[in-house]
Amino acid sequence: MRKLVLYLVVISLVLILGFSCCTTSEKSHQNSLPGEQTPSFRIELPSRLRDFPEPLPPQEKAPGFKIRGIKGWGWTPEQYLSEIPYLVLGRMNFLMNCYLSMFTDPEKFINRWWEPIPEEKKAAFERVVRACQENGLQFCFCLNPQLFAERPFRYESQEDFELLFQHYAWMQRLGVRWFSLCFDDIPVEGLDKAGLGQWQALVANRLLRKLRERDPGASLIICPVYYWGCGEADEARLYLNSLGQALDSDIYVFWTGDAVVTTRITYDCAAAYKKIINHRLFIWDNYPVNDRHPVLHLGPVSGREPRLGEVADGYISNPMAYQNEINRLPLLTCADYAYNPWRYDPQRSIGQAILHLAESKAGRQVLKDLVELYPGNINLGQNYTSYNSVLARFEYLIKQPEGKDLASGFIRRVENVLERLNREFPDNYPATKKTIESDLAKMKAALK
Repeated sequence: MRKLVLYLVVISLVLILGFSCCTTSEKSHQNSLPGEQTPSFRIELPSRLRDFPEPLPPQEKAPGFKIRGIKGWGWTPEQYLSEIPYLVLGRMNFLMNCYLSMFTDPEKFINRWWEPIPEEKKAAFERVVRACQENGLQFCFCLNPQLFAERPFRYESQEDFELLFQHYAWMQRLGVRWFSLCFDDIPVEGLDKAGLGQWQALVANRLLRKLRERDPGASLIICPVYYWGCGEADEARLYLNSLGQALDSDIYVFWTGDAVVTTRITYDCAAAYKKIINHRLFIWDNYPVNDRHPVLHLGPVSGREPRLGEVADGYISNPMAYQNEINRLPLLTCADYAYNPWRYDPQRSIGQAILHLAESKAGRQVLKDLVELYPGNINLGQNYTSYNSVLARFEYLIKQPEGKDLASGFIRRVENVLERLNREFPDNYPATKKTIESDLAKMKAALK
């Protein structure tokens, strides 16, 4: 989710302020590299494995969020399949396909939603559905018939509804019970926002009724046009009021938090948005998503308040695009938070994630060092998905007195991490290694 058309590649020169915290028990260890005046993100590896996610406190009988999971970001069926064991490890129970994955061409953003999905692709996603069913996960089928469509969905058209429903019917025949209809990031400039909300509600209501003809227990989540913030801006309120009043009371609504990408998601903003839309919420957390930018966000999820489960039934994490393997590090912290938000500690969580994903001391150490290089945008006070902490650090160093020497030393540090990552994980993380190699090439070119 993020404004896909805004591919901003910006190198921030803002001084790194350390990672934001969401509980008073967090311990953000901030040390500086030689010659630096700005703090760095630091982790202390725990000495032993703990139960994961963090067990519930005695007074809590159920996890913080009833539904806990992830969506892909234009992932292939093979990527979805490879992440299912880690969803199980984190005690998650929900996997939603990205609507980009169902595009005619996900890489080129070609969306011919009215066309039948090719049989080979259907067979591949059917394997994902079966794997979810075998592992106790709810698979949620998702489409966006407006975004990048040569022929945008016509809300009033019976023909268009039937063409759209063919895909939902296919998934329902497989036993899928959760569905999503998304209208995020579509062009709405100059449109009647109240009328738009009514039309989208009518289509969603019709879709739910059709699904429940076959399965009375079918569930639907809609992603509205205004899916972020407290919902109080004029156009957003007008649209959300109209949508909420017309929308079937059983339909859930996606919400990304206080902003599209945000360092904090607060209870107060969630409660304000829910009051306006007057429907049950799913938090669609835009972390650690990178929108296919060649960047890594590997640190723990942070800044999400512990009471959010009181106003939202579900929590899903939006992941990195190509680097799904290394995405397991922040994914497990998202799972930890969603399961037990009351006792969530980002430092403890990322440490345990590393221990659960690497067996050897050397392997754990290199993952620790990698996370410290790429701690994630939200942990460094940044709210855009293209933020590159390594290039930002390099740009800062090179501007200091003796900057060339400092930057050269930093390059050697990154090279050392890559060398050890190759040595300890020769058959893993190819997309991650490619990203690091790209950063090294850019830094070296800048030193010439």
